[in-house]
Amino acid sequence: MARPEASPLLLNPSIVEQILTGFIAEETRRAGLKRAVVGLSGGVDSALVACLARKALGRSGVVALMMPHRLSAPSSLKDARDLARRLGVRTEHHDITPMVEAYFAGDPRADRVRRGNKMARERMSILYDRSRVHEALVLGTSNKTEMLLGYSTIHGDLASSINPIGDLYKTQVWQMAEHMKVPARIRRKVPTADLWPRQTDEQELGFEYREIDQLLFLLVDERASRREAIEAGWPRGMVDRALRLMARSQYKRRLPLIAKISQRTVGVDFRYPRDWGT
Repeated sequence: MARPEASPLLLNPSIVEQILTGFIAEETRRAGLKRAVVGLSGGVDSALVACLARKALGRSGVVALMMPHRLSAPSSLKDARDLARRLGVRTEHHDITPMVEAYFAGDPRADRVRRGNKMARERMSILYDRSRVHEALVLGTSNKTEMLLGYSTIHGDLASSINPIGDLYKTQVWQMAEHMKVPARIRRKVPTADLWPRQTDEQELGFEYREIDQLLFLLVDERASRREAIEAGWPRGMVDRALRLMARSQYKRRLPLIAKISQRTVGVDFRYPRDWGT
């Protein structure tokens, strides 16, 4: 099996745009709603979701929430505001600093990971509360690379109602962002969750997106084994770490497990559209 180049990850952006905007419009309609809320961080993932939602639901169908923390880069908030203004969508500003700092006031030695997880969950809590106000679905912004490697927070960024980009690797998000005319300033910035100064995704993951996406495509989409990946030229340590991260984070990618005692168990057997009458 030959080591894959970038070509397997290349998309037909126009077709993908049709699929994803159709997905947003249809799932919103099926929920009996007309609007969606999205947390707009100033990064490329949420920017792409906002652009897709704007195309699917129109200007009045999208509410973009900016939810900075005191450690967030000011440039992130500026980029988010500029994009929302360009899209012409409604915006809201909710500073999460008071909530997060109040929680950790009694535990000042909490590490950065705990604080980052709390930030993610605080933002999702706000998104769901505002979704009630606006009668809207919560759109997810986690990409496939992050989800496979566990670089996401359960009940935080993973807790959306629907996720338009969850089947796009990070490099494919960049392709679609260019196609959807996300500003170059956002597309070209170093990927970061913006949880603390100088934090970057690739530093946290230990991989460069353009490399790990190719390996993940081989392991996941082409179903290559560990041995096949190594024989294809991928470093043994990189393959093992990727497989280990995927295995350890599997619990994040599924609904809570329910002990099965009946013939029709929620999330196991009772999970198809026909089961609830659609």
